[in-house]
Amino acid sequence: MAVAEGASEEELDQDMKQLQEGKRDIGSPPGRAAGDRANRRLKYVSLAVLVVQNASLILSIRYTRTLPGDRFFATTAVVMAEILKAITCLLLLLVQKRGNVKELTVFLYDAIIVQYMDTLKLAVPSLIYTLQNNLQYVAISNLPAATFQVTYQMKILTTALFSVLLLRKSLSRLQWGSLVILFAGVAIVQAEQSGGKENVGISGQSYIVGLVAVAISCLSSGFAGVYFERILKGSSASVWLRNVQLGIFGTALGLVAMWQQDGSSVAEHGFLYGYTPLVWCVIFNQAFGGLLVAVVVKYADNILKGFATSLSIVVSTVASVHLFGFHVDILFAVGAGLVIGAVYLYSLPRKPDDASSSASQTLNSSQANTFLPKSVLTK
Repeated sequence: MAVAEGASEEELDQDMKQLQEGKRDIGSPPGRAAGDRANRRLKYVSLAVLVVQNASLILSIRYTRTLPGDRFFATTAVVMAEILKAITCLLLLLVQKRGNVKELTVFLYDAIIVQYMDTLKLAVPSLIYTLQNNLQYVAISNLPAATFQVTYQMKILTTALFSVLLLRKSLSRLQWGSLVILFAGVAIVQAEQSGGKENVGISGQSYIVGLVAVAISCLSSGFAGVYFERILKGSSASVWLRNVQLGIFGTALGLVAMWQQDGSSVAEHGFLYGYTPLVWCVIFNQAFGGLLVAVVVKYADNILKGFATSLSIVVSTVASVHLFGFHVDILFAVGAGLVIGAVYLYSLPRKPDDASSSASQTLNSSQANTFLPKSVLTK
């Protein structure tokens, strides 16, 4: 048996043990067991990061928006998150340029100013993302965290539909079936929650306002994500440059929204009014969470992403019971269970022969198995 250069004694012992147990073929290279273990660890880390980011952002926003006392302006939080995200992407681009500020400046001038028509393409998704981010605050401020988490999975349905319409992607029969189950699960949850009994006694909250906000947010998320993915596929620009361009438009549009909605209040109390350490945690989570997830999903397959989303719903529900006194009854459990199952089924890899038409067979399997566009994960 050939010995791979650089393989440790521990790795070789593990390989020999696996050979004896029949867990590895003789033809496979030594040291692969250690690589498999490292990949498994990366997947588990990816799972933990995805679950924590998905659940913590929603729970922290809900908590900060329901605390008594001075409430921060959601519009300023959106602007601050866009600024921090753009700065982070600029730093990543600077690292790619090996710290050469002059080279980065020339690169940005050419990519943003000289090729201004290409930059203007990002105005549409930036507008939609800015609207979506503000609507998320509205929705979470008016809906229980668990209800929002379940209902917000409708973005999978809108993303799938826009992918079919705009990107000409095909869905397997299993994926179409899972979307029907997803819709049924959300409908059951909404029927159970429609009385707004969870918001009774909580001043300033409206279940209808929250429901409309999350519905528009899901619709805008699906369209903007697919539109952004289409731009990425039609260009050689990196995702970090695209996020800088999005950040420029997002900051400008966010300031316009802030001026229209909270302009007088911000002028009176200040841009950072009501900001506490917990509010800053929310902003940092919103700014860096999506970028972190975009990196993490590199090591996570579709099944793992689906499982992480499902697990984050469970975490949000359990945490809502303890933090907000959320009541889980049979209808909510059934609806949430259907949504969790649908998310998992949708993320399963499709079989090669499970294509509804000859055109769909020509699609690359990585495109056909797309759980959510990676562009969605960066926002």
